[in-house]
Amino acid sequence: MDLTNILAISGKPDLNEMVSRTKNGAIVKNLVNGQKFPVFSSNSISQLSEIRMFTTEDEKPLEEIFQNAYNILEGKPTDFDPKKADSKELFDLLAKVLPNYDADRVHTSDAKKLFSWYNILLAAGKLTAEEEEEKAEETADAPATKKPATPKKPVAPKQAAPKATTQAKAAPKRTTTAKKAI
Repeated sequence: MDLTNILAISGKPDLNEMVSRTKNGAIVKNLVNGQKFPVFSSNSISQLSEIRMFTTEDEKPLEEIFQNAYNILEGKPTDFDPKKADSKELFDLLAKVLPNYDADRVHTSDAKKLFSWYNILLAAGKLTAEEEEEKAEETADAPATKKPATPKKPVAPKQAAPKATTQAKAAPKRTTTAKKAI
């Protein structure tokens, strides 16, 4: 799972995927409705690959947390709407997904955002099982089986084409002699 092109934009409720870069920002596509729009360097933009969640030991990247959620929920969305869920439901699921989360520093709004983003990424097809990713990586890393190269015919050197003249040759004048009748 690669979250480098997935962006969270401050003031926008959904996740967005970067389509292309521009001189002053980027063009992004909303993962929920597919609408494309520009964002500028003045917007507060975060890549999901750079976001981490507090645990009791250190910080965990969202990629690992989303993968754990995918495995625990068996590739299905959450049973509840994260935006409307109460904190008990959210933290019960978070305890399964990330057992050592820091209860003092992870707030209800963080858990809501985490599971909302999980559902969006799942619906957009951005989350896959680890086994599928490993198989895809193995096939990409494996040397491709190629047909033996067929020898190419030797190519004769090209002969230079005759130079075209820019002056047209003058046609010979045709002279007619008239015969006199006697």
